[in-house]
Amino acid sequence: MVEMEQFENPSVYDFPSLSDRFLFTSRWKSLLTDGCFRRLTSPVIGNDLSGAQFSAQAETAFREARLAGIRHPVIAGAIPFDPGQPSELFIPESCRFIDRDQLVRAAKTFPAFSGGEVTGSRLIPDQPAFMTMVSRAIEAMKRGEADKVVLSRLQEICSRDAIDMTGLMTQIVRQNPDNYHFHLPLSCGATLLGASPELLLRKEGENFYSCPLAGSAGRSTDPAEDSLRGRELMNSEKDRREHQLVTDDMRRTLQPVSQTLSVPDVPHLLTTSTLWHLATDIRGTLHHPHTSALSLAALLHPTPALSGYPHRQALDLIKTLEPFNRQLFGGMVGWCDDQGNGEWVVTIRCATVKEKTVTLFAGAGIIPASDPYSEWRETGIKLNTMLRAFGLERTER
Repeated sequence: MVEMEQFENPSVYDFPSLSDRFLFTSRWKSLLTDGCFRRLTSPVIGNDLSGAQFSAQAETAFREARLAGIRHPVIAGAIPFDPGQPSELFIPESCRFIDRDQLVRAAKTFPAFSGGEVTGSRLIPDQPAFMTMVSRAIEAMKRGEADKVVLSRLQEICSRDAIDMTGLMTQIVRQNPDNYHFHLPLSCGATLLGASPELLLRKEGENFYSCPLAGSAGRSTDPAEDSLRGRELMNSEKDRREHQLVTDDMRRTLQPVSQTLSVPDVPHLLTTSTLWHLATDIRGTLHHPHTSALSLAALLHPTPALSGYPHRQALDLIKTLEPFNRQLFGGMVGWCDDQGNGEWVVTIRCATVKEKTVTLFAGAGIIPASDPYSEWRETGIKLNTMLRAFGLERTER
């Protein structure tokens, strides 16, 4: 077994064959793993809601990994939307930091990916059911049952042939070069992959950073129209209200553990290839620098950007209204080393792939001022991040 090492020679680096490897990219650090020393499937939040049991298991696993010769072990993988459900975390046998820019360049030169022949597709729920779901949420919020709830939908695609995972991942990286990318083989035989725009938590030493997204608008290929859409989003009372609920809650959550904390009052605009987002750069230092990136991310997860506000009431609405279990969708994916440093992003703009079946996920924040049709269109635009990789991008009607 080898320790984690910095990749120093990008000139000989090609896009890796992924297979059973975990890949995570960011502009801070990008990670590629090999093998699996130990899986950690326990929920990060136990029945006592403290997470103490999982923390103890993680420390034991780190200690055993070091005794086995892994000098700088990491925990990598994903945590479900509901942190009380089993995790998909593991300690790899070896891992290394890689050059992200070189990886993006390699993706651009990789042979074009063909999604193959699609034999079937279905929406869960379909448009009328989704719009009814949104309407019911709006009615509940007007009765005072919540201030915001995030509702989501799935799209399931069947292919004639098994999906080429490395080819699909290169396509995702090529089309979304500025996002966080992830590829995670799961214990059930499926693979979770995607290109998230949203950083949940980065931690290095005593410093941490987060950039929640809430409030979005579709991009336009016309530069003037695209700029107008960004300005309209920035001036949207509805979207600014939705965003404020998220940042206020994150401030309340982080304040008790922070030595210093900066949460700007005014968001800024962030763009992806398909969407404008309202974003806020949150920075701080910790009272206790030994607090790990994983435990700090678990403290935040799920933020109101993924569940709603107040959290418990929003979860109740989600369980009542959504016709499926989100599982890993809307969760978090990333890594944390044995020194507590690491990075976790929100599991959105993502899919699971198992042999010939692909399941896509997208959600939207609903407040009393929301319009069901607009939310249908917004989730459709978000699904397009993954649909484009299969050559199936479409305009929602």
